[in-house]
Amino acid sequence: MSSKVYCIAAFTPKAGQEKALFRVLQALEADTLREDGCLQYRVTRHIPSPFAGGQSHPLVFNEIWADMASFEAHCQRSAINDFFQAHCVNPDGLVADHNVCIYTDEPEDYDAPKLG
Repeated sequence: MSSKVYCIAAFTPKAGQEKALFRVLQALEADTLREDGCLQYRVTRHIPSPFAGGQSHPLVFNEIWADMASFEAHCQRSAINDFFQAHCVNPDGLVADHNVCIYTDEPEDYDAPKLG
């Protein structure tokens, strides 16, 4: 059974704040990549392409975690809580809107092998 957890954390900056917010989000990468359960943690910017015409938040973290416990431990780190308080909750923060979702790569009815 796969225990990996995939997270998409999407952010829309306030007007004129995209560069500043991107830098703040990039500053979270180095310490997060040190976490044992972190397999991937990369902030990305939306760019136009004639082959990808969908709508999106302008800034998105693409994250892969070894398991749910690693993801949840990450979410409780002071640096992550401080970011959300300063920029998502605080009306003076850089974020106008955000959406954080987690996913699995397993089908709902996956017949996982029984070990042991």
